[in-house]
Amino acid sequence: QVQLVESGGGSVQAGGSLRLACVASGYIPSTYCMGWFRQAPGKEHEGLAAIDRDGVTSYADSVKGRFTISQDDAKKTLYLQMDSLKLEDTAMYHCAAVDDMTPMQALDVMAWGGRGMDYWGKGTLVTVSS
Repeated sequence: QVQLVESGGGSVQAGGSLRLACVASGYIPSTYCMGWFRQAPGKEHEGLAAIDRDGVTSYADSVKGRFTISQDDAKKTLYLQMDSLKLEDTAMYHCAAVDDMTPMQALDVMAWGGRGMDYWGKGTLVTVSS
């Protein structure tokens, strides 16, 4: 059984940076794609970024150029570097894993939140203030 645990959320001023981490326990096959999605209060889920085991990435337009997804296979950890944060980035951020999808496909599926993914974590809260 795979478990994903996020950390690194917190409060930050607009324009600032945060790095989220997601540690995976259990065996994740090389066919899996990992990603991040978020849900802001009163809004739908939004897929943000996804990466496959070869390092191919895909980003939502809303975060492209500001967020960077990366992974450390040895540490079984997924990261999301978030720079130039905006007020509208305030949300609960979740990591997720899905089998047999490209990063672009995983990005689309994460619009459904965890329901479209095989595994997802409980999330870490990011609050951006002015």
